[in-house]
Amino acid sequence: MFDTLLSHIQNKVDVTDEQKSELQSFFNYKKLRKKQYLLQEGDICKQLSFVSKGLLKSYFLDEKGSEHINMFAFEGWWISDFNSFINQEKAVLTIDAIEETELLMISREDYENLMIKIPVMDRYFRILYQNSLITKDYRLIVSNSFTAEEKYTQFVQKNPEVIQRIPHNLIASYLGLSPETVSRIRKKILLK
Repeated sequence: MFDTLLSHIQNKVDVTDEQKSELQSFFNYKKLRKKQYLLQEGDICKQLSFVSKGLLKSYFLDEKGSEHINMFAFEGWWISDFNSFINQEKAVLTIDAIEETELLMISREDYENLMIKIPVMDRYFRILYQNSLITKDYRLIVSNSFTAEEKYTQFVQKNPEVIQRIPHNLIASYLGLSPETVSRIRKKILLK
């Protein structure tokens, strides 16, 4: 399980054998059942979580109780309510498991200590944050300027490995579309 995280780190930065051994001591293992919460809105996010196996969704509820998905996190992804994690404020996001999930988690204190003890991890996380900002900027552009069909097609092309694992109503929520629209688009694509 730790191999997935280690591989992810090594794809971004070089770590020594000594650092690899030390890294493991900063993380705790957690297993979630399908539909089990990792974080609920209003709680303080105490852990930054790496998905070793499984699939999670991060979302918020509007005043009508409708779910708006912020992101999906599958193998090799990090997830948290980052503002809550960094500033120790109440979370605005809820995170739960779409399928049985295995996580490696690091506390806020251990996260800070990790950066001090293994400085290359600071660079690793900086690379992740830069990529995250690029992704969020692109998602905003897609959300504001693409047609419904373009949004769906783009999502499928960028996420072919998980498209069968995510229920279509959740994809619709993530794309800001109705389930009926996603169903219509899927049928249209299948007929081509």
